[in-house]
Amino acid sequence: METLMVDRVQNSLRFFMHRNAIFLCERLCAEFPTEINLQLLATCYLQNGKAYCAYQILKGTSMPHSRYLFAMSCFQMNLLQEAEAALCPANEPNVEVPDGAAGHYLLGLIYRYMGRQALAIEHLMQALTLDPLLWAAYDELCVLGAIEEANDYFSDMAAQRIQQQYLSESSSLNSSNGSEFYNLSSNMAVTSVDSIPRQSKQLGNNTREIASLPLSVMIAKVPASNSGSSNFSQYITPPAATQLSGVAPPPLCRNMHVSFNVANNDVSTKLNNIAVQAPRRKVLDEGKLRKVSGRLFSDSVPRRSTRLSAEAIAVASSNRLSAEAIAVASSNATQVIGNGNGHTSTKFLGGFSSSSSSKVNAASSRSLTFRKGHSWISENFDEGRRSEAFDDSRMENMATTSSSTSMSGDSRYLEQGKAIGDLAQDSRLINGAQELLCLLRTLGEGYRLSCSYRCQEALDAYLKLSEKQFNTGWVLSQVGKIHFELVNYFEADHFFDLARRVSPSILESMDIYSTVLYHMKEEMKLSYLAKELLSVDRLSPQAWCALGNCYSLQKDHETALKNFQRAVQLDSRFVYAHTLCGHEYVELEDFENGIKCYQSALQIDQRHYNSWYGLGVVYLRQEKFKFAEHHLHKAYNINPRSSVLMCYLGMTQHALQRNEDALEMIERAISADKQNPLPVYQKAIILVSLECYDEALNELEQLKESAPHESCVYALMGKIYKRFEMHEKAMLCFGLALDLKPPAADVATIKAAMEKLYLPDEMDDTL
Repeated sequence: METLMVDRVQNSLRFFMHRNAIFLCERLCAEFPTEINLQLLATCYLQNGKAYCAYQILKGTSMPHSRYLFAMSCFQMNLLQEAEAALCPANEPNVEVPDGAAGHYLLGLIYRYMGRQALAIEHLMQALTLDPLLWAAYDELCVLGAIEEANDYFSDMAAQRIQQQYLSESSSLNSSNGSEFYNLSSNMAVTSVDSIPRQSKQLGNNTREIASLPLSVMIAKVPASNSGSSNFSQYITPPAATQLSGVAPPPLCRNMHVSFNVANNDVSTKLNNIAVQAPRRKVLDEGKLRKVSGRLFSDSVPRRSTRLSAEAIAVASSNRLSAEAIAVASSNATQVIGNGNGHTSTKFLGGFSSSSSSKVNAASSRSLTFRKGHSWISENFDEGRRSEAFDDSRMENMATTSSSTSMSGDSRYLEQGKAIGDLAQDSRLINGAQELLCLLRTLGEGYRLSCSYRCQEALDAYLKLSEKQFNTGWVLSQVGKIHFELVNYFEADHFFDLARRVSPSILESMDIYSTVLYHMKEEMKLSYLAKELLSVDRLSPQAWCALGNCYSLQKDHETALKNFQRAVQLDSRFVYAHTLCGHEYVELEDFENGIKCYQSALQIDQRHYNSWYGLGVVYLRQEKFKFAEHHLHKAYNINPRSSVLMCYLGMTQHALQRNEDALEMIERAISADKQNPLPVYQKAIILVSLECYDEALNELEQLKESAPHESCVYALMGKIYKRFEMHEKAMLCFGLALDLKPPAADVATIKAAMEKLYLPDEMDDTL
């Protein structure tokens, strides 16, 4: 009952019938309350999203897998300290982490979200060492910035570890299966050996009834010989029934565990036809049987060793021996026929040579089973029958003397065939592992470079992929993220759109795609994306981030903030949702709550440079320039190739009156992204503060060509022309700036500058 219920629960889980699995497993635990069954019930709860139920039933358990499941339920409930205590008990410092690579991976995640980055990296690396194909651990290490080279983890050494793990698992599985089969076979043999003598006594002299016994009753298991070359079970028909019936039974070759190949069909046909059968004879009474027994068993019927040799050949053909094994058998097999004087003579059977009879004799020795030294013949039979049994046992002993040589020969060929098969399997396994690791090495290198914000190198790495691997949703979305970091929004839009076409239900990185559309001011496409993501999964944080960006683009920051908060509610570890909440608070000039949101994001991911950047901008707007420089420098250390971060860091240094450092940083920003107008504008402001008006005007003239719709550019040019007392050009620039509809604060500043156009020259640093 227990086995059946466990099987039904596992079957329900396999087909995602969680309600049925939980119901049956609860009945199972009520009937058989073992910890193993509790583990199965906890698995049902966890797969159905009921971590609190798994937490309740596993609390206090001690088995390794129970500790792992309990830690998983704690992790899903954000009880990180309890999860750590389950995997690493404080009172048992030397206990191993349960479930190998999976346990180390879970413990690494726990330490990461607890802010203990060094321990997180240690356990994630241990997980990846134990299982080189555990991509999730590699992903986390890349996010933490702890990966130097992908080749260090997906190398040829990793392929050898995979091979060793696979072979050890296969050998353990085979040994367990073999032991189960041996026990089953032993039970069958004991049952048949114990039952047949009782049935023989009941049947008495009715030889036809004995001959008609079922094969399942007449089969017995013979232990392997001392040579140790045979590792499979053999079953034969007891000889007494054969001799009494007068008809040799067909050779049995059931439950043979060796698989061979046949050289050709002709050999197989010949072997299948060599079944020596005795002619039918009448059953004599006891008086006449003694007189004719010598003649009857010397000339008219082949000896049992003859039948057994034929059975051995038939077994070889029925199990489809390899060409080499059949050739050897063909050259060695003989048929031994006894004459009346006790001598032996040989014949060729089916073209077999008579050089040796060892293999046939070995088969004969493995074909007989006696119980307690007696034959299978009933005690009710006469002395003639006993003499036959004695004569047969004598021939069997002769066959046994040569069995060790025969078994060693069989063993040699079996071992050679097994070795060839193992080599072929090992070769296929190592080739498959190397191909898979090569693919993971390419993907891993691209992902590592992307997480390190070495965007151009990451693009080059992904381009090495095959076409079918490159044109997948995950790779295309990664390429889209790279273009987003390069501030190449049009290319990012292109690749994200391709990713959605290839995989319409993809959710990963769609929050970044919504930010791309936000910067491109694609209101219609952004609205459509948000609607599509909600239709795919209303409980995904990516969908609510896209919807929030849609409202933020429409300047409805309060509604946008609610949508971002909904994303945080759905997944409190979704770091980008915290950052977007902070951005909206800053737009609403609620700097205190904005700082809290950025700090929450950094507690989840310390390398999320967007939050460091957000904190720097807040402190810059609050004129806390030292704090601003600190946080912006943190962001710059994480992503040293970002033109925006360089520009804001230069602005902060300029506010701290470190103009030389500011100019150097601004020059780096311009070199990093020549299409970004912001660093050019900031360079012009720094040059104006240094009274380098001509250079500043040249920069603004070039900027006007690349960004003709920026009102601040014309306003700054008006200020410079006013300093040169070129009032008409200054008035023209101020007018153009107002026509471009600048923000309300800038409108007031521009109008004030126009009113003071003919007053003494004083530059307004607020523009």
